[in-house]
Amino acid sequence: MASPTSSSEPSDVRTESASSPLSSNGVIGEPELAGIPTRGTGIVPLGTATTGSAIVRTGRILLAPLPNVKPKVWQYSEEQEAKTEELRAYAKTLMLPETDAYYPNEKKWLEDPGCAARYMRASKWRLEEAKRRIKGTLEWRREYKPDIIPADEVKEEALTGKIILNGFDNEGRPIMYLRPGMENTKESPRQIRHLVFHIERAIDLMPSGQESMACLVDYNSTTLRNSPSISNGRKFLSIVQNHYVERLGKAIVVNLPALLNFFFKGISPFLDPVTRDKQKFNPNLLDLFPANQLDASLPGGEYQYEYDHEIYWSMLCKRCGVRPDGSRCEPSTIEGPEIEVVTSSPMLQP
Repeated sequence: MASPTSSSEPSDVRTESASSPLSSNGVIGEPELAGIPTRGTGIVPLGTATTGSAIVRTGRILLAPLPNVKPKVWQYSEEQEAKTEELRAYAKTLMLPETDAYYPNEKKWLEDPGCAARYMRASKWRLEEAKRRIKGTLEWRREYKPDIIPADEVKEEALTGKIILNGFDNEGRPIMYLRPGMENTKESPRQIRHLVFHIERAIDLMPSGQESMACLVDYNSTTLRNSPSISNGRKFLSIVQNHYVERLGKAIVVNLPALLNFFFKGISPFLDPVTRDKQKFNPNLLDLFPANQLDASLPGGEYQYEYDHEIYWSMLCKRCGVRPDGSRCEPSTIEGPEIEVVTSSPMLQP
């Protein structure tokens, strides 16, 4: 019998020679995903053979942390818990009427067990400050509707993989890769909405007990021409610091060319001290990320990933329960090789 790679048809496997074989990440030998194409995409279908020292790349993203990961558990004093309850009660008085179409979305956001506590922590336990901040976020969410941004609205921004979610850090935070060098569109409000879309998906992917994400900004191949503007950087910071409080667990910057230092100088006055403390430049990545959850393009990374837009977009939207029009449905579950069929639900319509 001829080997799978000897067929006259295009091969599903993308390989290149290497000095050592690919570590097993639960990717090789997986069957075709429900509703996700594999032909010519880099997914290795069931029974595909690999030989010698070839590297096999995959288009599949990692959507669950390692099983032994334990997120940090916050401990609060009685006084802190009392202030959190007071803030939660205050926020309820601000809620939309039940007849409002966005009411179910707002209710879901406020009923997140960690929501009020995050605003108290971000406000250094100053109750009035926390009230001001949570009120501001409620108003922003009603206007921006970040949780139901239509996938189709921002799909073009995702064509090159300049922002992707793939893997988890040592504490179970979803890793959001930002690669400015892969910029494919002109500056516009849609670029910010694409970023916000991914923040919302990172929240969808957070395992139980985890409240934050890890941003990994890779400036490889970034030039003055495709570098993000200081203006866009400030807009992003404003949204994250004001409306996704305590959601940024760490911000890692790698491969930053000296000629782009001006970007961080331009946004540094807008960084609050908490955000600044979470920022690290060129750290040892294996101190922060498991090797088999880290992209192999980075030092120490072992996950041999090759971006394929159709696979990525389909996997992410299915796993997070996002339809093309932004309406929500029951998310699929990733249990080993297969993805369950998405079933519809009336909740969270745009």
